[in-house]
Amino acid sequence: MKHDRTEALNILKTAKGQIDAVIRMAEDHRYCVDVANQIVATTALLKKANLLILQDHINTCVKESFEDGSSDEKVEEVIQLINKYIK
Repeated sequence: MKHDRTEALNILKTAKGQIDAVIRMAEDHRYCVDVANQIVATTALLKKANLLILQDHINTCVKESFEDGSSDEKVEEVIQLINKYIK
């Protein structure tokens, strides 16, 4: 859905800003735990954006593939992505 994609893009832009900040923190030799905490926060944002994009894919592409009878490939793509995600 367009709303999910817009939200995912906003989250990705926020994550990009956090990554830039983490790089500056590391370059400035900031306290390691502070840098690590910012990396954890950025990772959480990336995971959230990834889930929103996957949700959008399921609600559009996968749903349409079931309607037109060509769902096998789309289902396999989602399964492969989930396997990567849980590793």
